Formats: sequence, structure tokens, C-alpha cells
Amino acid sequence: MTAPAVAQPAALDPAVERSVETFGSAAFMPTPDDEGAAMARLSDYTLALEKRDFAAAYAMLSLARQAVTPRLEWEGNLRKQDGLWADGRIRILRLQWYLDPPTQTPGLYAAFDFRSDRADGTMDCGYVVVHRSAPGAAFAVASSNVSIVPPELIEDGVPKADVLRQLPCYLGKGIATAI
Repeated sequence: MTAPAVAQPAALDPAVERSVETFGSAAFMPTPDDEGAAMARLSDYTLALEKRDFAAAYAMLSLARQAVTPRLEWEGNLRKQDGLWADGRIRILRLQWYLDPPTQTPGLYAAFDFRSDRADGTMDCGYVVVHRSAPGAAFAVASSNVSIVPPELIEDGVPKADVLRQLPCYLGKGIATAI
């Protein structure tokens, strides 16, 4: 009997598209420590969702996110999409950094666009945004959005054109199954 597969933390390949946006601040460049901490939060969050440990995943949400989305509502929405996050194997396609964006809580944001191809032919794609309010503080999940694309809406590893426009993800170079 084999043990169930455990999702591996997503590897942030050097070829991942990266960009930095600052809003009224001096030039900013995230450090390797910033990237490592943001990536660790993303990995912990997606692994908790893969394990269906909704309590742990919810605890990683920012307090602002928790305030607008009660846990039962948040968890219920995830449970409605049964296969979502089911295998935890995601491929990061783009990482965008934002420092102090207008209308948002001040701080550093990392937005991860991803794609996940499952053995059953379905594809997930979406994004997770993590936020850190001050240097040295922990990152928290500020926002996320993901969709499941069933196999009948995929041709040659790519969502059909009419579906592609409706997805909450950026596929960029990751539109093909192999970058």
C-alpha cells in the first residue's frame, strides 16, 4: 500500500516572469528573503488546502480578509468546488510585487499567478496574493481566486479561447503545458 501523495511546495523557477510596481515610493527591489518568505506562505497555504485543513488555511488569511469573509462562508465556497486545490501541484507562472498600492493596506504584496494540470485532465488556474504590513512581519494571504477548467474545455493543453477570457489567471508563457 502506498502513502497518499503529498503536494510539494511550488518551486519558483528562475524563468518565472517577475515584475515590481511601486506607488509613490522610492525604487524598490524585493530581496531573496522577501521572495522566500512570500513563497513559504504560498506553499503553506496551498498545502493546507490540498490537505483540506481549512482551519489552518483560514488562519493564514489576513485579518482584513477574515473580517469580510466569515470562516463558514469561506470554507463552504471552497467545499462547493470539490476538486479545487486537490493535488496541490501548482506551477507559478508570474510573480508581481507591489509596494504600497493605492486603496490597499500599506505594505508589500506578492501576487502569484499559477497553473495546475491534474492527471484527470482538468486544469486549475488562478492567483494568490500575500501581504506583509512591515519588514520582518509574516506574510498573510490577502486575496485568491482560482477556477477549475474541465477537460472538455481544453484543447492541446490550452483552455479554449472562449474559456480563456473568463479565467482569473494569467497564463503568459505558461499557456502551453511545457514552458
